[in-house]
This record gives sequence, structure tokens and C-alpha cells, in this order.
Amino acid sequence: MEALSRSLRAGSRIKASSIMKIEAIVGAADMRVIKIIPILNLPVIKEGDDLGGLICKAADEQGAPLQDGDILIVTHIIVSRAEGNVINLDEVSPSEFARTLASEHNRDPALIEVILRESRSIVRMGGGHIISETKHGFICANAGVDKSNVPGERNVAPLPEDPDASAQRIRRRIRELTGNDVAVIISDTHGRALRRGEINVAIGVAGIKPIRDRRDETDLFGYTLRIKQTAIADELCSAAELVIGQADEGVPAAIIRGYPYERAEEASARELIWPREKALFI
Repeated sequence: MEALSRSLRAGSRIKASSIMKIEAIVGAADMRVIKIIPILNLPVIKEGDDLGGLICKAADEQGAPLQDGDILIVTHIIVSRAEGNVINLDEVSPSEFARTLASEHNRDPALIEVILRESRSIVRMGGGHIISETKHGFICANAGVDKSNVPGERNVAPLPEDPDASAQRIRRRIRELTGNDVAVIISDTHGRALRRGEINVAIGVAGIKPIRDRRDETDLFGYTLRIKQTAIADELCSAAELVIGQADEGVPAAIIRGYPYERAEEASARELIWPREKALFI
């Protein structure tokens, strides 16, 4: 673990197969340990696959079976692939509007058409980039339509139709197979306004309250917190990304163990979305 920590601080590239867990020591009083465990050796996911079953099997085989109270982070790409939400661009007929945008921004007309279909509105365009509001209400590049880690040169994967429902299905399947109650979060990679670099955020949740409301609590010096609400679902997704990666790591899911969270049956990732009238960056 010490060697792993030195490598991470040095920025070394670490293969998922060489990582078994990253441990974070938090809370000086109780020295609580939070573990982030990559789920290794999952097969290439295809339409109709039993995602919950495959995850349970892989976790068992690597000696880290899912436990009650775990948080499972699953990337949207494998969810979309399992649900058959993959589009071949060669089968897309671009509209005239898509062709015009593609010409103006030097993009593939078929890809632009898919982005438009997945968008509720276009927020901004420029420099070859399209920032849009998805049908779910998320503001992100290309309406979340992804090419990376999708088999097939001309295939792309939009976001799941209903990421919260996808998370619930995986959660129910895990409970059916193991008897354990775990939280499930579907993650995607998003950019951030006015900051460089991308992070993983939650687009679907099941069994976990995505925001921890700290208002009316007091800080170390007795000050009452007035606005503090922590987007823990996003933080957990970003933590899991440390072992999931973005390139050829081949790790599309991870377990977070030891983090105490508020359980919730009716939670939704949409709770993380600011209403337009309060969104200062739009």
C-alpha cells in the first residue's frame, strides 16, 4: 500500500490488474477506513447480459464479494451496452440541421444527429464543442454520447434511458443473488465549468441519498452551517474513478466499502441538478 501511494503521488500509470484496493484513512477520532476495490476480469459487456450477476461473480472470484452496506459504482458505458442502448452511426440519417452544424463545427453529421436526439436543448456551441442539456436534465458535452470503450468503429453509446431505474435493477439483482442490500450508482465522466479536467459524477442512484444535507450542523468553532450540502454521490464516483480509469484499464465497476451513507429507497440522481433559475453558469 505504501508503494502504491508513492506511485499515485508520483503520477505513475498503474494497471488495474496491479491494484487491489486504495485505502483512505478519514476521521482522526475513529480512524475509519474506506476501501475502493476495482472489480476485475469482467467480460466485454453486450446487450442482454446480466450485469448484476456478472458483477457478483467477478467480485466473488477475486475474493471481494459484495457485502451489506457496500456502494457499487458502475460506469454508464456497460449499462448502456447491457441495455442495448448502442447506436451504429452508419444507420443514422442526419437531418439538415445536423448536417449544417456538422459542417460549421467539423463534426460527423451522424454523430451530431445522435447528440441532437439525446438533447433537450443546446446550451452552447463553439470550437467544435457542443454543450447540451440531456433528456434527463444533465448539462454535459455531446449530451453524454460516448465513443470510448464502445466496441465497433462506428458505434456510440448514449446515456441509459433512465439511469435511476438502471441502478435499481442492478441493486435488486444483487439483493436477489446475495441477500445483501447495497447502494448502486451509475457514473459518467463530465467536465466542470471554469475548471480543466474531467471527473466522474453520478447520473443514476439506487438505495443512497445523493446529497448529504449539513445545514444546521455546527463547525469546529460553533458556527451554524447555512448552505452546506455535500454531493456525496458525485464524490463517491470520483473516488471510484481512481481505480476504474478512463482508458484501457478494463475496470468498469468498483466497490466502495466502509463509507457510512444515508439509505433511501426513493432517491434520484436528479436531486443533484440545479433548477435553471438557480444555475449561475448557464
